[in-house]
Amino acid sequence: MTLAPVFAFLAAGFAVAGLALLLPAELPSFGGGARLAGLLARAGGRLRPVRNEAAAGGLRARIAAAGRPAGLGTREVMAAKLGAAACGALVAAPLGAVAPSRLGVLIALVGPPAGFLAPDLWLARRAAARARAVRHDLPGMLDLLRVTVEAGASLPESLAAVGRRADGPLAAEWRAAGRQVALGVPLADALRSMGEHLPLPEVSAFLGALERARRHGAPLAETLAAQARDARFALQRHVREEAARAGPKIQLVVALLLVPSVLLLVAAALLTALIDSGGALVPV
Repeated sequence: MTLAPVFAFLAAGFAVAGLALLLPAELPSFGGGARLAGLLARAGGRLRPVRNEAAAGGLRARIAAAGRPAGLGTREVMAAKLGAAACGALVAAPLGAVAPSRLGVLIALVGPPAGFLAPDLWLARRAAARARAVRHDLPGMLDLLRVTVEAGASLPESLAAVGRRADGPLAAEWRAAGRQVALGVPLADALRSMGEHLPLPEVSAFLGALERARRHGAPLAETLAAQARDARFALQRHVREEAARAGPKIQLVVALLLVPSVLLLVAAALLTALIDSGGALVPV
């Protein structure tokens, strides 16, 4: 068997991997991913009952950071991982059969683990998108919260009022905190739940400042104004850091994946032409 099909197959794989890495982490909608995760969870639940709760705390934290999409819990995500592993095996089997040489065996072996880890990658990308949205919304919403508190509303009422006037994950968490306090949940517990759902340094600093202001009797409006300034500085720092990392990442993907895919296609074409010419460098 010649090496030309191997080069062509590797070129396609490098091209697909490179384009996947260049896709933005925040897609226009998460509805499709949540529905797919639900389908995989049902498929994985039929394979066998998910009873292993080892490392459930870490998985539960990742699910909370991702916003608990489609109401998924630890059992559902583990079932989705099993379903994705089965789908990876089903996809890798025909690809491995048509892949040239030993590459088919490698694809058949890599398919199930890749499918098993795919839900983790989806949760991580969703959590990163939520973190960017929270960092973007936090300074302005803190200013609105300060104005509402200065108008005489309590902190739970202010959180609920500002949350109703905004969109995004931060507004949803503020609305949830206001509803919990209205139903009788202590404010400290509601804020602690918010911190678990939004595990970001900026949110932790905001909640810590609220706790210190409550404990020491400091003016809440001044505390919120200081937190808004700090959140703006943190947002500017993150924007600069992401801009500085974007260029090298794109260059690395292009240099290690996209360029080799093109070179492999050229090598496959040249090798095929060389074999068809009977080994002569210049066909006559």
